[in-house]
Order: sequence, then C-alpha cells, then structure tokens
Amino acid sequence: MESRYLVHRKFSIPAIACVLVLAAAAMAQDIPTAKPESVGLSSERLDRIAAAVGQSIADKQIAGAVTMVVRHGHVAWFKAQGMSDREAAKPMQPDTMFRICSMTKPITSVAVMILYEEGRFQLDDPVSKYLPEFKNPKVLVKPASGQPYSIPAAREITIRDLLRHTSGLTYNWNEDLGKMYNDANVASGLLPYDGTIADSVKHLAAQPLLFSPGDRWEYSLGVDVLGRLVEVVSGKPLDEFFRTRIFEPLGMKDSYFFPPDDKVSRLATAYQYDDAKGLSRFPDGNVTEGLLTYSADYPYRGPKKLFSGGGGLVSTASDYARFCQMMLDNGKAGQTRLLSRKSVELMTSDQLGKIGPDQGFGLGFGISGVKGPLSELGSVGSYNWGGFFYTGFSIDPKEQMIVIFMAQLHPAGSVDIEQKVQTLAYQAIND
Repeated sequence: MESRYLVHRKFSIPAIACVLVLAAAAMAQDIPTAKPESVGLSSERLDRIAAAVGQSIADKQIAGAVTMVVRHGHVAWFKAQGMSDREAAKPMQPDTMFRICSMTKPITSVAVMILYEEGRFQLDDPVSKYLPEFKNPKVLVKPASGQPYSIPAAREITIRDLLRHTSGLTYNWNEDLGKMYNDANVASGLLPYDGTIADSVKHLAAQPLLFSPGDRWEYSLGVDVLGRLVEVVSGKPLDEFFRTRIFEPLGMKDSYFFPPDDKVSRLATAYQYDDAKGLSRFPDGNVTEGLLTYSADYPYRGPKKLFSGGGGLVSTASDYARFCQMMLDNGKAGQTRLLSRKSVELMTSDQLGKIGPDQGFGLGFGISGVKGPLSELGSVGSYNWGGFFYTGFSIDPKEQMIVIFMAQLHPAGSVDIEQKVQTLAYQAIND
C-alpha cells in the first residue's frame, strides 16, 4: 500500500468512520443531508445497499463504487466502498471521479433546451439549418445481392430526432455502418481523438443514414451532433458552455471533459469483468470489441480537443446529484433557474409513441413504465440513463427521489449490482 493511503495508528476505526461521514457530507454540501427517517426512508433498509455492494466487491465483481440516495431534496445515503485502484490499494472516496460516458447525454440535452428556451431554434427545425453538412441526407440500402447503395431519405433530421434518437444515425459498433464510420474517422467519444467535435460531426454527416429520420429508434452519435449544434448556435466551445451555463450555476466543480492535471489522480481505475475469468484491471491502450475500439485513458491522454456531447464527461456522484436535483426541481437550483418547468415536463415525457423501443424515451432521458408494466421496483414516469463504464442514475418525481451508482467496469458480464442498488433504494421507502 502506498504510504499516503496508510492511516496513522492513533486513529480508531470509529474516528475514521466519522471522518469519512463528514467528508461525504462536505462533498454533498450543496444538497443538505438528513437522517433517512426524516425523509421517509429506513436506515436499516438502506444499509442493504452497503451489504450488496460489499458483497459484489468481496466476490471480485467490481473494485469499488459510490452510491447515493437523495429524497425530498436531502442526501439520505452517500457511501464510498472498496477501492478506486485495487492494485494500488487506493480506497474509493466520496469525491472520486468517474468516466460517466452516456450520462453526458442528459447534460447536453439540457444545454440544447437552454438555447431552445432562448428562441434560438424550434425542435422540429432541420439540423441542416444550423449544420449545413446534414443537408439532403441519404439512407443506406443493402440488397440481398449486389453492392450496398444509398437513396435520398424521406425527410431531413430534426433537432427533436437527435434528442430522442430517431435520426437514422448510429454508433461505430453498428454492423451495417460501423466500418464506414471508422474508415471516415468518426469519433466514438471513447478514444483519444486528434480532432474536434466539429471535425467528427462533418465526417459523420458524410455517411449514409441507417434509416429515414423518424422511422425508428436507434441509440446514436446524434447527441454528439447536438453538442456541435450548441457550439454553433451559442458561439462557444461546448466545454465553455457547460461550464458557464450549467456547471458553475449548479456548483458542479468536478465535472470536465478533461480533468485538470491536479485532479486526474482522483479518477477511478477502470476494470473488466468476465464471467469465466473474473475481475481484471482495464488494459493500457485500446480494446476492440467487434467494430468498436475504446480505451479508458481518453480523459487524460491525447490531444484533448474532442468535446463529445454524447459520452465525454468525467464527474462525481455529488456533482451529478446536483444536476439530477435541478431536474427534479423542475429546472431550478436554489435561486437559479436553468430551465422552465414546461421544458422539464417535455424532456421527461415519452417522445416516441408507437416508435420502438419497449422503454419510453423523452428528450435525453429513458422513461420507465410508459410503454408497459414496470419490470422492477420504481415509479411510472421516473427517468434515467447509464454510462458505458457502469454508472447509472434515476430521478423519480413521484417519490421525489434520486439514486446514483458510480463504478468503472466494462464489459460487465453478468454483474448486476447497479440494478440491485436501484431496487434496494426503493425498498427502503418507509412512509
């Protein structure tokens, strides 16, 4: 164990625990803490979260995790467990930073809606009005025999399509278009990239679509396109827009595309889990799965020029809780309003209707229980999303509750502790 992580022997275990509790409270100082019972939660039942996470660590499924439950605007549960770097015996801390990947998407969606509220565009505007490279899109056709070809799309991509993933764009892993994306130097957001989001989006726009916009749902790089839209419409780089319009107003002081050098040591180590081989440290360099190549070092290596609106951010549980609480408070944080209540209502209402998938999807968020019965404990209308390296959140307006889980794992195999934490938060409701 490195000496700076050794605890001096004069500190007792209870004293250490007290210090950690105080540190956790300090990290969440912008959201007040409260005893669980005062916000309708059972302390005894919340402890089941610690037991489950501890078991997952003991079973060597994850190295460590940070979990948080907020109810009625108060942090009722906040715990760091295990190791942020198992090999260095570096304990997980309340302020450990995580690659949140696709949990960036809701933040980019909020940035889009801020500009929408300023009258800069309408949601059904074609994105080509602001990004001309998307004019006259074409759709890939793969005949049963012969070479693939493309035909004009039935209509153009709208800003709404990008927000709800009905644009016809896809990701680099797609078996039909992934190779074309890779060959064209389209950034996935999961690798160091020698270019900007403007560069990548221009490359993306030159590729055919998977289907005509609006025909169906396909998780995609469309939110990276939205990040570029924010830059063009606002006249600011995406990182600056995030900082000045979202992070600083919310007190999100540990959220970055590329954390400063003095904070990189707080970034949790990434791991892999294989059902047969167990837990292993994420390898140095790149990993390839099918058509997708990714790494864990993109936040701190390479040119650091790509502000991926779909997957580039690093953050902490406390910072992301502030973002979630703003959404739960209908766009307001203290005396600061980022969005109107009506915009939050629109973003958190299903925008897909009869278009798939089985889960509802709004403008930047998945929505539970609107396309069919709930599959686990929760509430109809709660909204959520997760990230590539095994992070997740849910926001429940009915129960006035936020649940955040942060670990660093990919692939995750059969590991299901993130889902268990969500369930265990709900079973702790005691009012």
